[in-house]
Amino acid sequence: MAGTKEIQTRMKSIQDTMKITNAMYMISSSKMKRAKKVLADTEPYFFGVQTALDRILRHLPDEEKESRYLDERTDVSPEDRKRALIVVTADKGLNGAYNHNIIKMAEEELKKPGHTKLYVLGVVGRQYFSKKKVDMDGSFRYTVQKPTMHRSRMITETVIEGFLSGEFDEVSILFTEMLNSMKEEPVLKTLLPLKHPEPEPISLPMDMRREEIRLFPSAREVMDNIVPSYLVGVIYGALVESYASEHNARMMAMQSASDNAAELLNDLSIEYNRVRQAAITQEITEVVGGARAQRKKKR
Repeated sequence: MAGTKEIQTRMKSIQDTMKITNAMYMISSSKMKRAKKVLADTEPYFFGVQTALDRILRHLPDEEKESRYLDERTDVSPEDRKRALIVVTADKGLNGAYNHNIIKMAEEELKKPGHTKLYVLGVVGRQYFSKKKVDMDGSFRYTVQKPTMHRSRMITETVIEGFLSGEFDEVSILFTEMLNSMKEEPVLKTLLPLKHPEPEPISLPMDMRREEIRLFPSAREVMDNIVPSYLVGVIYGALVESYASEHNARMMAMQSASDNAAELLNDLSIEYNRVRQAAITQEITEVVGGARAQRKKKR
């Protein structure tokens, strides 16, 4: 059984660790709230862009129905398809299963037919996949802390250029979405090719004209302007959502660590009291035994 001094040393170490976990909890809480506010402030604009894009796609002229952004390249077999996969991880750990879930899903995508090229954001993901035999582009060496529109535009320009040049047949992004304060899950979203929107059911009266849209100066130029803006919004939203999810996961991990430390401190406190009580009892026993021995000598 450990002595009182050893138990006190261990309790002091746990108390110091609790100070760190509590501080990390507070920091992550603050960063997560700021990230959610940024996302809420920018969502209306990008939601408007997406709505406008859906309307445009429904009204594309027949000659533009197979726009280069809508080209699904069905003539390419699954084994020959070339895909670009943007993977958003964290720059550090101590956030539960956040990085593990993303990396696990990325590895599942790598097992699918065809060739997949990874664009990994975040130090954890880059370090992990750099040790694997995978095709990983190293140009996006950005930190995932404090996502910016500039980084989103740089990523968008790279993947659009690769898709339009034929380097990729498909572009997707893998990020973490925060469902609520207790749960996050990895999400795979296809960026290119764009999907044709589902046709709307016709419920207008016969004497009412349907919506009519004119694309000026041409449908192709309109698409060339709005599609990049749409993709910038999607990627930026994914980066911010991942950033918020990372800190939410770290908050839960630090809270769990603090709770476990408090429970361990309580157990150690009980053990310390038992050891201390046993030591006191032993001292009393020794004093009583010594006193009896002295009385016997006097007799």
